[in-house]
This record gives sequence, structure tokens and C-alpha cells, in this order.
Amino acid sequence: MACSEENILRKAIGLDFGTTNSALAIAKPDTTVQLAEFKSGATFRSILYFEESDSAQAGKLRVVAGPDAIQSYLSAKTPGRLIQSMKSYLASRLFTQTQILGETYALDDLIGILLRYLRKSAEQQLGDLGSTLVVGRPVHFSGAKDKADDEFAVNRLRAAFGNAGFTDVHFLAEPVAAAYKYQQWLDHEELVLIADFGGGTSDFSLVQLQAKSSGAKKAQSSVIGTDGVGIAGDTFDSKLVRNLVAPILGLGSKYKSQFGKVLTVPNWLYEHLERWHYLTFLKTRKNMELLRRIRFEALEPQKIEAFIDLVDHDLGYRLYQSIEQTKCTLSKETQGEFHFQETTVSIDKPVARSHFEDWIDLEVVQIGRCVGRLLTTCNVAARDVDAIFMTGGSSFVPVIRRLFEHKFGVETPIRAGQEFTSVAEGLAIHALELSN
Repeated sequence: MACSEENILRKAIGLDFGTTNSALAIAKPDTTVQLAEFKSGATFRSILYFEESDSAQAGKLRVVAGPDAIQSYLSAKTPGRLIQSMKSYLASRLFTQTQILGETYALDDLIGILLRYLRKSAEQQLGDLGSTLVVGRPVHFSGAKDKADDEFAVNRLRAAFGNAGFTDVHFLAEPVAAAYKYQQWLDHEELVLIADFGGGTSDFSLVQLQAKSSGAKKAQSSVIGTDGVGIAGDTFDSKLVRNLVAPILGLGSKYKSQFGKVLTVPNWLYEHLERWHYLTFLKTRKNMELLRRIRFEALEPQKIEAFIDLVDHDLGYRLYQSIEQTKCTLSKETQGEFHFQETTVSIDKPVARSHFEDWIDLEVVQIGRCVGRLLTTCNVAARDVDAIFMTGGSSFVPVIRRLFEHKFGVETPIRAGQEFTSVAEGLAIHALELSN
């Protein structure tokens, strides 16, 4: 334990490994926090890109991560393999390993590669990071059905961090980490609802926080309760894909079977399309042969051809960029335009914020139920909550804001700030706390 404490004392590090983006921060003894800066800024995209190496070692793969992965993917002359949203699979016992360009990788291997790359990038600025750090985790991992699934996910994540040289890892719930950051701004006591909207999960904590300057109790020991739901930014993206993109690529269209029967193109193909990080799983010999057979017998073959082109040319990330831009526009404006132009796929469609809100209505209701469940479990009335602190990308979505205004009243302040880095900063502050 002495070595662990020495590492924490030397550098109090927090790492927020996210479904979409990751961030790393170091807290100094005066509690100020420094974020690692990467090529893309203060966040590191949680993406890997594999391609055939052009070295003399035949059969070997080249892999890059983060902003380098995106650049390599966008400039590739020959198809590679883009891997993203790895965090979403941590609770799945079905995902044991995957084939990438002929080589086999376990999930903790893939995450370990990403973490090593992130670590190397951060150390260019911050120096050696050592072996000890505090890592964020969702209250409930995406897809987890019970406590055993959450523990399974944590163990896989611990193994992945071990692969990156972090052998002494402390986990802290992500909304609690955000509470540490929020507490730095407080000059009075508050009962705060922390709402952390990630790519794969939405997590909530009720925390009784004291002013930072009052010799405040540790935020972790002031937590009244936590809860979470596997609905967040990726889910909202999938609704846009289903309604704006999938019909143009053949969703609901027909084809003739070899026996002359008219069948509907299998829906599961579009479920992979909706979860854009699943799109690469369609690119297997078996799936591509199926799509080509369907195209041959399709009543609207041009739609299936466009779908094949999207999969075959690994256009998932470009599709994601267009979807993300549309979602951002609809967070600011009541009307937007979805635009996607790639080879045989051309989509230009107007979209209203009201339609988007209709598409995600069920998910917003489930988020509201999760918050209500937390209040009930903690025996806290909504009127007793002093403030709400929102963090994460989907905190910008207007219907999410309205949900909290309706539940807590417009007089309850909704605060935000550093939506993409507050968790990492809070983790670092907790790491500093552990060293004292």
C-alpha cells in the first residue's frame, strides 16, 4: 500500500474512459486541476483504427487510436477497421473476442491498446503517469442486468487498465466524480442532483455538498444515493439514423426469396446500422454475401446497393459525424438539415426538433423514471433539491432540460460547465483526497 500511496502522492490522476471520448486530469496539492491536452484538445476520442502494415513484416497490423485513428481512417487508401464505443460491450458476456483483419483480440486487449496510446500521448505533456489512478465508472454499465454484470464489467475494465500499466486502479461512480468538480464552485451548502449524460449511460447522484472552503466532508461520503440507465447519446443518435437514414438504405423494403416469396429485408441489419459502433460487425464475409443476395432480388436494389457501399467502405464514422451535427443543430434551432454525401449514398433531409423529440420520447420518459426512482429510494422530495448540475454531451438536448424543469420546477437552478471534462477533473480531485 505504501507504493500505491507514493504513486498517488506523486501524481493524483483521474481518467474518465468514455464511450465516445476520454479525458485525463491531474490534481495538484492546492486542488487546482490540469487537463491533459491531446491533438484534438482536452478530450481523446475513444476510437481505434486497424490497417494492414506496409512494413516488411507481412501479416502484421498497424493500429492507432484517438485523433490519429480518425485521421488514418479518413485518409486511408485501402479499407481498414474502425473500432469504437468499446465501453458499451464491457457488461456483455457474449463479447469474448473479435477478428480484426485476420487477428483475434479480446475486449480488454482492445481497450488496453487505446489506453496505452492515450497514456503515451498524455505523458508527452505530463511526464510519467506511474501505475496508480482513479477511474470513472457508470452506476450501471450499458447492457448490465444485475450487480454481477456490473462487477464483470469492472473486472474487464481493471484488466484493460492493467494492460496499459495501471496496476493500482480505484473506481468511482462518474456522477460522484462530477460532484467533486461541482463542489469546487460552491460557497454554500446544497443538496444537489448530479446528472451525467454519457454516450452509453445516463447516471445520477443525490449529494449533500458543503462549501469547498468550509472544511467540507468528502463528496463521496456525502452521497445519499445513485442510479443510472443505459440510455444516452448513442441512443438518441440511433433514433436519428432509424428515421433519417435507414429507410433510404432499404429499411422496410422487399426482396424475392429463391422460392419466389416476397420478403422484407431483415430488420436486424438496420439495428446494426442504428448502433453505429456495431456497423463494423456487418462487414463479415457471411453478412456481405447476404446483402449481395438481397440486392440481386431486391425490389429497390439501389437502396441495398447504398447500404452495401456504406458497410464496405467503413462509412460509419462519417455517418456519425453527420448525425452528431444534426443533433447539435437541433439543440440550438427548432429546424435543421441532415446532410450525408458519400459515393452512392446521398441524403439531404429537413428535420424538425419536434420530430426528433417525438422519436426519443420513450427514452426521455425512461430517464425521468430513473430520476424519480432515485428520489423515492432516497426519500427526497423534488422540492428539497437545491440545484441540478448537468454534465455530458446530451445535457445540451432541450427536451432533457425541460424534463428536469418539469420535475423540479423552473425555480430550481440547472447548472452546467465543462460538460466533457468535469468527470475527469473530479476523479483527479478524489485521487488527491486519497493521498491525504
